[in-house]
Amino acid sequence: MAHHSIPAWFELATIGALVLILLADVFIIARRPHEPSTRESAAWVGFYALLAVLFGIFLALTSDGARGSEFFAGWLTEYSLSVDNLFVFVIIMARFAVPKKYQQEVLMVGIIMSLVLRAAFIFAGVAILNAFTGIFYLFGAFLIYTAIHQLFRSEEDDEESESKLTRFLSKRIAYTETYEGMKLRTQVKGKKTFTPIIVVFITLALTDVMFAFDSIPAIFGITTDAFIVLTANIFALMGLRQLYFLLASLIEKLRFLEYGISAILAFIGFKLVAHAMHENELPFINGGQHIDWAPEVSTETSLIVIVACLIVSAGASLIIKKKE
Repeated sequence: MAHHSIPAWFELATIGALVLILLADVFIIARRPHEPSTRESAAWVGFYALLAVLFGIFLALTSDGARGSEFFAGWLTEYSLSVDNLFVFVIIMARFAVPKKYQQEVLMVGIIMSLVLRAAFIFAGVAILNAFTGIFYLFGAFLIYTAIHQLFRSEEDDEESESKLTRFLSKRIAYTETYEGMKLRTQVKGKKTFTPIIVVFITLALTDVMFAFDSIPAIFGITTDAFIVLTANIFALMGLRQLYFLLASLIEKLRFLEYGISAILAFIGFKLVAHAMHENELPFINGGQHIDWAPEVSTETSLIVIVACLIVSAGASLIIKKKE
């Protein structure tokens, strides 16, 4: 289905407005570092989710319904994968004993670094997809592999991976044992050295790069529109800081959420492979001819599957926890 074009000024204005909202968020945190309450966190998460919903509705009304569906499917996919990131962020914060009053600022810096890195991945990915559609085979196979791997991944695996990264950085960066607010460098016995906050920042950034390897291909299974991909990622990361504090006490209750995320990744991986078969240009597959019997999964179907996976996995987690 062909999309009605969105004016370039609207795309630039949207990105600019979202960046300003994030900068305002940074300013608010810097003025009053504190550990947010559950009520405060829930209010901010609801606010950012409402912004995303309003933006998706606006897209659907002003361009076409397909763009709105693509945004919602992409946003929900990226949001669910970002929630998965939080499991590892909790481990990192505990590993480095980051004071709770500074965790908001640390997370915000990590989120901004994530946006910059993801933007680079997105534009590189769009360029590759436009040049070579066969990459859909690779993306699809990788997502299916990731889905299977996630089914057997445990918290111990996350801790071991994070521990290896920590040891690697510790051998290459000299830093003190104590924090001095958000200062990156301090002076000990007349010598300049780093504080632990620098290692936390690097660990968060590298962790997000690893997560981007499945989250970016996942949204390309829904749309290759760079504007939709970028805005879905920004909206998914907005409010992630508050979601961290909201979910920190609920992580144990959401034990089946990872199964839902695995199902989403497997579904999108299948969709990517099917799309690659339908658009096939590889000479060693079906003689370079399109495989017409390969199914084309609509964005609306994708949206229904994604929502169903999240509702079933989160609902089952809460019901079983309540029974226990």
